[in-house]
Amino acid sequence: MEAINVTGMMITEVKGREEQKGITLQFRGRETHVDLLPKVKVELVVDNNVVDKVVNTIVNTARTRKLGDGKIFVISVEKSVRVRTGEVGKIKYF
Repeated sequence: MEAINVTGMMITEVKGREEQKGITLQFRGRETHVDLLPKVKVELVVDNNVVDKVVNTIVNTARTRKLGDGKIFVISVEKSVRVRTGEVGKIKYF
């Protein structure tokens, strides 16, 4: 992301499932089915003029062509307020 001048992002460790439908583990001699698998959630807020560039960068660098590669959701941000200054409106996000 730094190569395309996007340096700020929020990364959260989460649990979820989709097509993988969980895994079966051995724990203390017993099989245990785990439905929710560890995932990483990455959130970015960028100007409209770089959305396609960011999406293409993520797809081209993160794709393994295997289950679990994830999805990208593009949504509009109606308003932004910088808490530190109270500045409202167009803010250089990242």
